[in-house]
Amino acid sequence: MESLILVVHVLLAVAVIGFVLIQHGKGADAGAAFGSGASGTVFGAAGAGNFLARMTTALAAAFFVTSVTLFYLAANRDSGSSVLDELGGSVVEPAAPTDEEVPALVPAGAESDTDADAEMPSINQ
Repeated sequence: MESLILVVHVLLAVAVIGFVLIQHGKGADAGAAFGSGASGTVFGAAGAGNFLARMTTALAAAFFVTSVTLFYLAANRDSGSSVLDELGGSVVEPAAPTDEEVPALVPAGAESDTDADAEMPSINQ
């Protein structure tokens, strides 16, 4: 459903761009007095202005509707899903290391913490 709306949305965007580029600007009306406006009679006596303006308005309204629809679908998506959920995998928490896996912090020859501190020189000396 979302893919179909997205395709329609892109097609509407291209159509709106096309219809805007086809329309004549405000300054093009002055050239119609000298005979260049004769090609606009395809759309009737009123010219292409009304037809193109109405089509552009309708396409723009449909574009806004698809924009809001895509926003609504994206906002109401299930937020608990992740890539791992879609793949069917599960997240396994790493186990805490046992005492045998933790390295010893006391040097092998030292028997207590005080012996290890006595052999180490101080920074202040």
